[in-house]
Amino acid sequence: MMRMSAVALSSVAAEIERVSQLGNLTASHLAAATGGDPSSARRWLRGSRTPSGVHATRALELIALVERLAYVMDATFIPVWLLKPIARLDDRRPVDVIRAGQYRRVSRLVASLEGTPVS
Repeated sequence: MMRMSAVALSSVAAEIERVSQLGNLTASHLAAATGGDPSSARRWLRGSRTPSGVHATRALELIALVERLAYVMDATFIPVWLLKPIARLDDRRPVDVIRAGQYRRVSRLVASLEGTPVS
């Protein structure tokens, strides 16, 4: 994996803050999806720290999914959707699937929702 520059890392922090507001995400949601600990996720949200390595990768994957989910469901439902078991993910929670490095499985599921907006 390529190392990110300081500029790219600060951009990741800005994106985390923006998308957390967009999708009503808390540090707990961020930690669950990235595998980071909740105290680190709180620092990421405040912008005092930036995730790196696999945590940054998972955060960027979560960001991409939340942006897409905001088009197909009410933003207040996004955290619920991320935390509930989904039959099409073998009854796993989307945050757990993302954390396990299986972003594409969740992405395909989101793609199936994008054809039919849910309110």
